[in-house]
Amino acid sequence: MARRIRREIVQMSHRARAPHLGSCLSCVDILVAAYWSALNIDPQQPAADWRDRLILSKGHGAAALYATLAHRGFFPLADLATFNQAGGHLPEQPSPRGAPGIEAATGSLGHGLSIGLGMALAAGIQRLPYRVMVVLSDGECNEGSVWEAAMFAGAHKLSNVIAVVDFNRWQATGRSEEIMALSPLAAKFTAFGWSAQEVDGHDIGALAAALQATNCHPDQPTALIARTTKGKGVSFMEDDNNWHYRIPNDEELHAALAELAER
Repeated sequence: MARRIRREIVQMSHRARAPHLGSCLSCVDILVAAYWSALNIDPQQPAADWRDRLILSKGHGAAALYATLAHRGFFPLADLATFNQAGGHLPEQPSPRGAPGIEAATGSLGHGLSIGLGMALAAGIQRLPYRVMVVLSDGECNEGSVWEAAMFAGAHKLSNVIAVVDFNRWQATGRSEEIMALSPLAAKFTAFGWSAQEVDGHDIGALAAALQATNCHPDQPTALIARTTKGKGVSFMEDDNNWHYRIPNDEELHAALAELAER
C-alpha cells in the first residue's frame, strides 16, 4: 500500500506541477501505519463524533494525505486527478470542509499541535473516546508555538494526544540540525511531561506497534520521533533537498514509477 501511495504522489506532483514531493514521500509509512493499523475510523462515516482524528500539521505534505485517504476509501481514487486544480476539493494545502477525512486547515507551520489539543480537550469535556494524532515536520519544531502546546499537553495530562514528528533531517533551506539544535528531540518532549521515544519511520510494523501502545500511558501525551528519509522510495530523490521544491519532468516521472512498480 505504501508503494501504491508513493506512485500516486509522484504522479500528482508531475500532473499538478506541485512541489514538496520529498516531504510527501517521507511521511507515507507513518500515514499507512495510522490509517490501516492505529486509528479508529470508518471511511463511510468521516464525521462520526467517536472517530479518531489525524491532523497533518506539515500541510505541505497534503498530497500524501489525499492519496492515503483515497486508498483508504474516504473518496474515489479518480479524485486525485483534481489535485491542485481550480474548482477541485484537493488544494495544495489541506482545507477543512473539502475532502472527507480532512480535519483542519494546515500549512502555516506550528499550529497543528495546538488545534489537536483543542480537539483532545473537547473529547474529555464531551466524554467521547477518540484520540488525536498530529503529524509534524522536524523543521516545524523550530516554532515556539509547538513547545507552548507541548507544555500545555503535559500539564493537562492529555493522554489522548499523539504527536508524530516526521524527522527527515531537512528543512526548506538546509539540514534541520544545522538550522536549529533539535536534538535530543525525544528528551525535550519528555522534559515537557510526554512519553517519548524514537522509532524507524519507515518500519510500518514498528510504527503501528508504537501507535497502538499509546494506551499504556494513561496520564501522558505520547510523542514518536520517526526517523525518516526525505524522498523515500525513489533512489534519486532520497535525502536530496532539491526535491523540496523540484517537480519531476517526464523522464524523472517514468524513472520514479519504474522504481515504485508493483513487486
